[in-house]
Amino acid sequence: MPADLSAFPITGRWPPRHPDRLQYYGLPTPNGVKVSIALEECGLPYEAHRLDISAGEQKSAAFESLNPNGKIPAILDPDGPGGEPLALFESGAILLYLAEKTGRLLPAAAAERWRAVQWVFFQVGGVGPMFGQLGFFQQGGGADWEDRRPHGRFLDETRRLLSVMERALDGREWFAGDDFSIADIALLGWVRALEHSYHAGAIVGLDRFPRLGDWLQRGLARPAVQRGLHIPPRE
Repeated sequence: MPADLSAFPITGRWPPRHPDRLQYYGLPTPNGVKVSIALEECGLPYEAHRLDISAGEQKSAAFESLNPNGKIPAILDPDGPGGEPLALFESGAILLYLAEKTGRLLPAAAAERWRAVQWVFFQVGGVGPMFGQLGFFQQGGGADWEDRRPHGRFLDETRRLLSVMERALDGREWFAGDDFSIADIALLGWVRALEHSYHAGAIVGLDRFPRLGDWLQRGLARPAVQRGLHIPPRE
């Protein structure tokens, strides 16, 4: 019998067609694709709901009932711990939850497992904020600011973080070891966004990071990654 999700106000705004499946709320942004890629890689049945962030739907009362921070992505799992529904926000927390729930995308060995977790935190605390701010000053609302010092600050920090990642990939294919994991999922959409969304590949000098470039291509070659990059579809 499907879980009763009527207690969650978000289901009034985005009614589930399949209430027995995990409900994903997002858009294919660098943060959003972390969740959609993980769901595709895990093979977990889910239903995707598209939020129009240009219309401010992420700030609606319905969505903020699920994520009070008013940011995508978020999930509502009808089969959470103990069989009870679980609402969860913050993409890093969702990645860890999905990996724990399915037993996938995290190494079994404790040391490698923690190496994967550290890279998730590296993305959440460094790569996301810095790359995102560079995107704002490169292509977003800050592109026309006369004071170019903020742009330079985030450009320098983005280059530094890319250097950290380049060194970490010396002698390995994936960030946590031999296998693709949530560490790679956390970082992939953001590295891709430098070229794909922010048109900053040349200015950050992406060609100076060949190991990182090879890693990105390996990740993008995965069918589940390609599916996840376009879920839910943009209009």
